[in-house]
Amino acid sequence: MSITAERKQELVAQYATKEGDTGSPEVQVAVLTERITNLTEHFKTHAKDNHSRRGLLKMVSQRRSLLDYVKGKDVARYQTLIGRLGIRR
Repeated sequence: MSITAERKQELVAQYATKEGDTGSPEVQVAVLTERITNLTEHFKTHAKDNHSRRGLLKMVSQRRSLLDYVKGKDVARYQTLIGRLGIRR
């Protein structure tokens, strides 16, 4: 259900705004999106896993908050981020 360290490093390298950037909203949203995708696949076979579903809802809410923050700072940056991640909004 969680992502591997290698996959996380790939996401950090792909979405980082500068060298050594691990905490920007873009990186955080990319990592959350990967985790959300993995959990969504998990629920296709484990429909009654309500404990993990609560964690999924918390991750979706956190991602929404980060996206709202980016949208408030720079709308163009927000548009490119959701376009790159394939998030519909």
